[in-house]
Amino acid sequence: MEYKYKIRPHHGMCIAFFKGKGYSEEFTAHMKEMIPILEENPLVYLSVGTDELCSKCPHNACGVCKSADKVGLYDREVLKRCGLSDGMVLPYLDFKKAVYDNILLAGKREEICGDCQWNELCQVITGDMYNNIDNVTIL
Repeated sequence: MEYKYKIRPHHGMCIAFFKGKGYSEEFTAHMKEMIPILEENPLVYLSVGTDELCSKCPHNACGVCKSADKVGLYDREVLKRCGLSDGMVLPYLDFKKAVYDNILLAGKREEICGDCQWNELCQVITGDMYNNIDNVTIL
């Protein structure tokens, strides 16, 4: 299968919690642009390495993340918990559903990336989601 975008597995969690904050204005603008494109359900290639979202990140040094070891652990844990594998190609919405079902709705996100610099923001958003659970649409 020919894929359209490379996606780091842990970005499945990041996208779910994205609220317009990011590492830089360029990165944030790119996230805002890419999320609706991904929601159109293109084929994605799961990669434990830099991806389309990383392309505008200031921590991307010539295709290598400055936090590669840490985020690589996040990626591998997402793959494991979702029953997916590095290099797998699948429709984006299938990937999104696997992340939601196996990690986010199961309350396991912090076990994977609780040491991330954005953890506090994700905690606030999670609290808001639970407080407004009747208004949350997953897919």
